Amino acid sequence: MPDLIIQPTKKWIRLQYWTVFVVLCICIGVYVNKYEAYPRAGYFLILPALLFLFPVRSHVRQHFTKVTLSGDKLRYELGVVSKATRTIQLSKIQDVTVNQSLAQRLAGTGNLSIETAGEASRLTVVNIDDAQAVADAITDAAHDLGAKQKGAPF
Repeated sequence: MPDLIIQPTKKWIRLQYWTVFVVLCICIGVYVNKYEAYPRAGYFLILPALLFLFPVRSHVRQHFTKVTLSGDKLRYELGVVSKATRTIQLSKIQDVTVNQSLAQRLAGTGNLSIETAGEASRLTVVNIDDAQAVADAITDAAHDLGAKQKGAPF
């Protein structure tokens, strides 16, 4: 089986960018209409510039969050400047749960929670596209690995 790479969706980030764009258009409209009456109306354009930082931060965080299912392990990598990697043996996975809010259900995304035996028992990856299919793939891979280890026929 080829490696399965799972990353958070960009749907919510696109929504954030569009929201900032709409706010920018509104601020430009206010600036153009009020400039002669209020010469300091240009300061009003600082608002979209500051709001733009939120989708950029989310975009960078999304780009550097990755879950890889390969062979008999699941690797979770997170970090921009410093990186944290957590490797989970598929045989240690006890439960895979998908949680979806109403907005996530409408967008086709969900939060994926993987529970393992051990101290740091829960791993949650937010806003995964088609989260239920990913959960099924992880569960199937863990089941197939368990069947191979027991020597059961396929």
